[in-house]
Amino acid sequence: MKVGAVVITMGNRPDELRALLKSVAEQEGDPIEVVVVGNGAPVPDVPEGVRTIELPENLGIPGGRNVGIEAFGPAGRDVDILLFLDDDGLLARTDTAELCRKAFAEDDRLGIISFRIADPDTGLTQRRHVPRLRASDPMRSSRVTTFLGGANAVRTKVFTEVGTLPDDFFYAHEETDLAWRALDAGWMIDYRADMVLHHPTTAPSRHAVYHRMVARNRVWLARRNLPAVLVPVYLGSWLLLTLLRRPSRPALKAWFGGFKEGWTTPCGPRRPMKWRTVWRLTRLGRPPVI
Repeated sequence: MKVGAVVITMGNRPDELRALLKSVAEQEGDPIEVVVVGNGAPVPDVPEGVRTIELPENLGIPGGRNVGIEAFGPAGRDVDILLFLDDDGLLARTDTAELCRKAFAEDDRLGIISFRIADPDTGLTQRRHVPRLRASDPMRSSRVTTFLGGANAVRTKVFTEVGTLPDDFFYAHEETDLAWRALDAGWMIDYRADMVLHHPTTAPSRHAVYHRMVARNRVWLARRNLPAVLVPVYLGSWLLLTLLRRPSRPALKAWFGGFKEGWTTPCGPRRPMKWRTVWRLTRLGRPPVI
């Protein structure tokens, strides 16, 4: 199976980017074609053979990745598998691409693989990087209902069938939107503990837009994908969880601003998932109400 890789960058981590590209070049098996997208920024020097695209403005994470997908033909169809890797990550093993090829070849309904993210110094995986509710054991691989945006592999047939990432989300929850559409179309998602991306431990709240976009996109996610009766249940549970976490006053103000924005702005096409998909999500341990 032919493998490509998409990396988006703001151009501010040139050393980390070169280290990532080196880890991709060292993968066993056939060479991986790589596209680096400068998201509103120049692309730093990259090795010969790496394609680069420099966008005049920052399109956000999903918009930048979608440009990378289209660089491999419509919906990425010039390759069978696309890896999406953060520019400050590093593939910890040389057999990750081969493991991906084997996993997709052995399971023709497997659409997406989420890698395990581990801190390069401590080897620890943050709980939020295990895409399931029972996240206490990051070394356990399993079927899951979402995936990590900067550490994954996608069978490009998924994009052909259900579309690419939602551009307007800009940041946060774009992976879950794609995951829910893929699951509704019958694809499966795996979390694989043996496919590791080294990445420094960080907090998502370091981004200035975090609280507003997390809230706005949560509303958009529900409005786009859930049966109408589940929308208030899902959003009500997240409102309660947010309050229980006792964020700071400025963070809470931004969150409620984003929550309002999610209801008052267009969310894109509405395609509510089938009730059998709701049941599948429930059986996988994450009903779409939490």
